[in-house]
Amino acid sequence: MWNVLLSFSGLVALIQLLFLPFFPESPPYLLLQKEDKAGCLKAMKQLWGEGNYHTEFDDLMKEKAITKGTKIMNVLEVLRERSVYPQLCTMLLLLLSLQLCGMSAVESSLQESIIPYVSLGVSISELISIIFCSSIIDRFGRRTLLCGGYLLMALILVLLETSLLLSDQFLWLRYCSVVLIFLFIIAYGIGP
Repeated sequence: MWNVLLSFSGLVALIQLLFLPFFPESPPYLLLQKEDKAGCLKAMKQLWGEGNYHTEFDDLMKEKAITKGTKIMNVLEVLRERSVYPQLCTMLLLLLSLQLCGMSAVESSLQESIIPYVSLGVSISELISIIFCSSIIDRFGRRTLLCGGYLLMALILVLLETSLLLSDQFLWLRYCSVVLIFLFIIAYGIGP
C-alpha cells in the first residue's frame, strides 16, 4: 500500500494548491517586500480577525527601517557571494552529516516487522527535537547546542556500534539500537 501512502502527500499538495489563492499574503512580505502598508494591515485583519495591530505593525516598520538598504538576494546570488561561503559550507556539512551517518544501514539490519515502528519513532523523535530545541535555544545559544549535539551524537554512535556488534549474542540489544537511533535523531535535531 506504499502507492496509496505516496499519493496521500500529492492529495494534500493538491488541496493546498486549490485553497492557497484564497488566503492573504504574509503581512511582513507585504510591508517589507512590496511596501504595501494598507495591504499589510488588511492581511493582519484577515489572518487574525478584527483588532488593533498597531504594535505588530510598528514592529514591522522598525524591522523595515533596520533592513533598509539591504539587498534581498535570490539563491544564485547567495551562491555567488563569497562572504557567505563559510555559512554555506557549515550548512552543507550539517545536512550531509545526517544523510551519510549510516542510519539507513542500521534500519535495514532490523527485523522487517519492526521497521514501520522505527519509521514512526524517527518522525516522533524529530518532532520532539524540534519542540525541545526551540524551547532551549535562547537559553543556551546555538554554539553550545551545536557542540553539545555533536558530542552527544558521537557518544550515541559509539554505543550504537557496540550494540550492533553484540546484537547477535544478545537479542535485546537490537531494541537498544532502535532506541539509540531515536536518541541520535533527537541529538541531531537539538544540536546541528
